[in-house]
Amino acid sequence: MSKINVYSEIGKLKSVLVHRPGDEVENLVPDLLERLLFDDIPFKKVAIEEHDRFTDLLRREGVEVLYIERLVAEALDQNPNLKDEFVNKFIKEGINDKKYTKEFKKYLLSLSNFEMVNKMIAGTKKIELGIHDENHYPFIADPLPNVLFQRDPFASVGNGVTLHKMWSVTRNRETLFPDFVFKNHSRFANDVPHFYEREWEEPIEGGDIMVLNKEILVIGVSQRTSMKAIERMSKEVFAKGTYKKILVLDLPKTRAFMHLDTVLTNADYDKFIAHPLIFDNVDAFKIYLITPEGKTEIKKSLIDVLSELVGKSVKIIKCGGDDEIAAGREQWNDGTNHLVVAPGKVIAYERNWVTIDLMEKAGIEVIKTPSAELSRGRGGPRCMSMPLWREDLKQ
Repeated sequence: MSKINVYSEIGKLKSVLVHRPGDEVENLVPDLLERLLFDDIPFKKVAIEEHDRFTDLLRREGVEVLYIERLVAEALDQNPNLKDEFVNKFIKEGINDKKYTKEFKKYLLSLSNFEMVNKMIAGTKKIELGIHDENHYPFIADPLPNVLFQRDPFASVGNGVTLHKMWSVTRNRETLFPDFVFKNHSRFANDVPHFYEREWEEPIEGGDIMVLNKEILVIGVSQRTSMKAIERMSKEVFAKGTYKKILVLDLPKTRAFMHLDTVLTNADYDKFIAHPLIFDNVDAFKIYLITPEGKTEIKKSLIDVLSELVGKSVKIIKCGGDDEIAAGREQWNDGTNHLVVAPGKVIAYERNWVTIDLMEKAGIEVIKTPSAELSRGRGGPRCMSMPLWREDLKQ
């Protein structure tokens, strides 16, 4: 039996991967937010409480919750001969001043595997190594606050995974963790096909990948994912997987459209949540279809295309409804970015009450989770999670 099984966005969720916020949150300062691609500084204590509430809700739905930091530590425990190589790779990609390589490596190796992984994520200050130099930049290795968003460094696609080359150098180190897990952890090694590798040249991120069904993927070309990456991935999934079509949405390259899942997500067999901008203006972006025969542009509305692909008329629920202010506010706070736990049943940030009301009126059951601090990172329940196993849909 395959260790990964994700052939839809809406099949009953059985296993998911997350990261519990840690000391990386405390290492955020205003001057570094742009460098670290984080929008604000969450209050760690409350962020942890909110995340624990989120994972408790998942467990109540019968979902196995796994933590990336623990899986990496377990893989290191299982493969002690690989620890030195793993540390070398992390330092090569993450150290800010190579002259301190020896001291940094000695420090990391002095920690237990679990402590070391958490320190890699938290960031290491020079003062922790007793370093005082003329360069006043505080970190020997920057914190990785976006590890909170396990949706992006890799994606579960069918019975395999895509291990990503991320758009920014800042975030690319995050992919070291799933790469190590899927290649070396006893739960996954030698049993999970790879449809993309982190060493490949073109950027792709999991927030742009939507698994519609066993034959169709929907992928966004965004700020973070290139068309060339999708074309290369398509060759792999067509050859190794069950997929026959990839619908490509060439999104505007703006902050609001950073990833596909910030503006469009699937909630039920025939229901999608979308920012009004994604379908109110038919000319806002181009749509392409990639098949083994090649790529063609589709001159139809997104609603018509989605209806054809799912085989029934689809309903689009507008994030924020028809209120332009509510739409902008709730999209900013991840109103489209819910996590489906079963067909027509989602976990969503409670603050997006306008969108939640519209979803409930459309027959979607919404489990509400607090987000006063978690939302400061600009990622919702979908962003914070990567499904590893969903039940197959009953057609």
